[in-house]
Amino acid sequence: MSLPLYNYNDSDKADPEVTEYRGLPTHYTLPSGAQIPSVALGVWQAQKGEVGAAVKTALDAGYRHIDGAWAYRNEKEVGDALKESGVKREDVWLTSKLWNTFHAPEDVEPALDESLKKFRPLAVPKNGTPANYDKDLTENPYPTWQKLEEMVEKGKVKNIGISNFNIRRIQNLTANPLKVQPAVNQVEINFWFPQVELLEFSKKTGLLLEAYSPLGSTQRVKDSLNVPEVTQMTPAQVLISWHVQRGTITLPKSVTPSRVIENIHLKKLPDATFDKIEAAARAHKPERGLNPSKAWGLDWDIFE
Repeated sequence: MSLPLYNYNDSDKADPEVTEYRGLPTHYTLPSGAQIPSVALGVWQAQKGEVGAAVKTALDAGYRHIDGAWAYRNEKEVGDALKESGVKREDVWLTSKLWNTFHAPEDVEPALDESLKKFRPLAVPKNGTPANYDKDLTENPYPTWQKLEEMVEKGKVKNIGISNFNIRRIQNLTANPLKVQPAVNQVEINFWFPQVELLEFSKKTGLLLEAYSPLGSTQRVKDSLNVPEVTQMTPAQVLISWHVQRGTITLPKSVTPSRVIENIHLKKLPDATFDKIEAAARAHKPERGLNPSKAWGLDWDIFE
C-alpha cells in the first residue's frame, strides 16, 4: 500500500528540552539533515474533544513531535491545541499522511493544503475532487512521489516519506531517479509484529522506521503490557524504550494525561533486558494487528 507521508516543521533544529531518555537518542538525523524527535504523540483514534487536551499535555511534558493524518479527522483540533499551547510553531515537528484517494498527482497539493489550513492559517487554493482509489499508483507510486517532491521544492514541506511499504515496494520506488530520498517509512511495529527483516533492511539502507501501534493494536495493548519480559518496570516505558533502542522512531498514542507523560520518560534498557525482550519478540509467529484489505473489499493484500 502506498501512503506517502509528509511533515512540516518551521525549523530543523533539535529541541534541547527533553533530557529524560537517559542513554537513548532524543532525535534521529534524516537525509535532509533535519533532526526528527524519536518519540511522538500519535493521535490516531483520538476522539473529538480528547485530542486537543492530549496534544497540550504532550507539549507541556516535552513532546515536540505530533503524528497525525488527514484520515484521522482531527487535524484542526491538533492545530488549535498547538496554537493555544504557547509552544513556538518552529519548535514542533508535525507529521501528516496523504490518504489513498489523493494519490493522483493533481490531488496531492490540494490535500496537503487542506491539512496545512487545519494545522495553521494558510491561503488554500480551491480543492480538486479526490481521485478514485488507483491500484496502479499503489503499485507504482513514482508519479505521486514526483508531485510530493514538488511540494518540497515549493517549501510547503521539509521532508517526505512513505508508510506501510515492505522491502519490495521500497525497492520499486527507489529504483526511480528520485530527487528526494524517502525520509522515513511508517509501519506497524510492536512486540507481536517486530518487523525483524524490514528493520535489518532499513538499517542497511539508512531508511528510518517509524513504529505505529508500538504497544500493539487496540486489541493487544493489554497483552503487550503483560508480557513477562516487560513487567519488571512500567511496561509501556519498557516497550517504548525497546523501540527507540532498536533504532526506530516511536508513535505511542494516548489521551490519558498520566500515560502521555509516562510515555516520554524513557531510559536505555540494560543489554540483558533488551536482548531478552528482543528474543521473546522474535520467538513467536509475527502477527499484524490491523489489515483493512477485506474491509475495503479488495481481492488482494495491501501489505504484500
